[in-house]
Amino acid sequence: MDKAHIGVIGLAVMGRNLVLNLSDHGHRVAVYNRTWERTRDFLQGDAAGRDILGCPSLEVLVGDLRKPRVVLLMVQAGGGVDAVIDQLLPLLEPGDVIVDGGNSHYPDTARRYERLSSTGLRFLGMGVSGGEEGARHGPSLMPGGDPAAWPLVRDIFQSIAAVAEGQPCCQWVGEGGAGHYVKMVHNGIEYGDMQLIAEAYHLLRDGLGLDRDQLAEVFGRWNQGVLESYLIEITAAILAVRDPDGVPRVDRILDSAGQKGTGQWTAMDALELGIPLTLIGEAVNARFLSALKGERERAARAFPAVPRAWDFDRAQPWVEFVHDALYAAKLVSYAQGFMLLRAASEGFGWKLAYGDIALLWRGGCIIRSRFLGDIKRAFARNPDLENLLLDDFFAAAIRQAEPGLRRAVALGIQLGIPLPGFSAALAFFDGYRSARLPASLLQAQRDFFGAHTYARVDAPAERRFHTDWTGDQGEQTINE
Repeated sequence: MDKAHIGVIGLAVMGRNLVLNLSDHGHRVAVYNRTWERTRDFLQGDAAGRDILGCPSLEVLVGDLRKPRVVLLMVQAGGGVDAVIDQLLPLLEPGDVIVDGGNSHYPDTARRYERLSSTGLRFLGMGVSGGEEGARHGPSLMPGGDPAAWPLVRDIFQSIAAVAEGQPCCQWVGEGGAGHYVKMVHNGIEYGDMQLIAEAYHLLRDGLGLDRDQLAEVFGRWNQGVLESYLIEITAAILAVRDPDGVPRVDRILDSAGQKGTGQWTAMDALELGIPLTLIGEAVNARFLSALKGERERAARAFPAVPRAWDFDRAQPWVEFVHDALYAAKLVSYAQGFMLLRAASEGFGWKLAYGDIALLWRGGCIIRSRFLGDIKRAFARNPDLENLLLDDFFAAAIRQAEPGLRRAVALGIQLGIPLPGFSAALAFFDGYRSARLPASLLQAQRDFFGAHTYARVDAPAERRFHTDWTGDQGEQTINE
């Protein structure tokens, strides 16, 4: 009997669907799950009649694989990945490949890469995006780790990936933890996109008074233009669903958002690298705030909303202003995300190909959108682009959309509707385009209480100064 092309460990939703996808594309798959019952149910259910081998143990799975063996782990991130690797180590041989397709934190991936390299095994950390549907019919895959492993698995994974602009949404990212890092940033941007869409919905519903049918129509129409994306598409679909009594389903869903931590990782990493990832940070904080449901209800009773008059011109195209606010904020969010990728690439020596990353996200993944094609073209025009906002296309786009963002934020402030994502986007944009910021005062304060010194605008940047603020206010040159 022919050996299997690839082994998959873990048959939860993502694992099962990737196995079926692999099978669809002619790959013989050996599968193993910690509980045999799940493997048996899979073989008798969705996998029935397919060339899929059910393995009762890891020993059997490894024995059923052709060499060099390729094993894909689809198990819960964290200690579970290390536990499975420990079990595989005595069964595999130098040259075999282990691929972690879970949502692992990139430092863990880098650590596993170093550990397994010393044993002769080849390790990849591969971000997988697209959810259940993407895994089944074409995900976005972000492989990184051991470069020697990539040629051994490239054809397998590119065959099952989504396709955008004629290219598979599966390309080599970089060494070490690069694949899972790019997936982490993808998830952070996803947090930002979802928060911005929720804020637009909140403003349209509670600020402009649109009913559910109008809201579904607006998001459906927006999906035909520059905001075309998977998340806008599903928002329109969600808003059209009603309970049997006619009440919109979304109105009966508890307003307390969950999260798995990847957005928080992105925000924390940005702090470590000194990148102002303000919008994604606010998206993470908004989820934290939403989880304080009981406190928010008590605060709502303590600080009841004061009715506010409609003292703005209803004849103005407010829905279009909100559309432009969403587009402008999205521009800023992606600009920040690619700032973080650039900092990580330089810091870790990855040499990330930013345009190719945009293409990876163009199909199959949760943030897939028309917008990503524009990012790909921006980096094709200038691979050394310092910031997306400085590209001619994006600069023109944000100039056009900026007035809508300002109007939307002002309306939210006036009506007491929280818009942390929109507000963060506007504050970042205004700060980024300011040639002079009040940080000079911050430096003076730091020098006053801590003698931290400062640079002067009329002296070389490397020269430092200190003022005797409480004495004669004389200034000293520190490093001459």
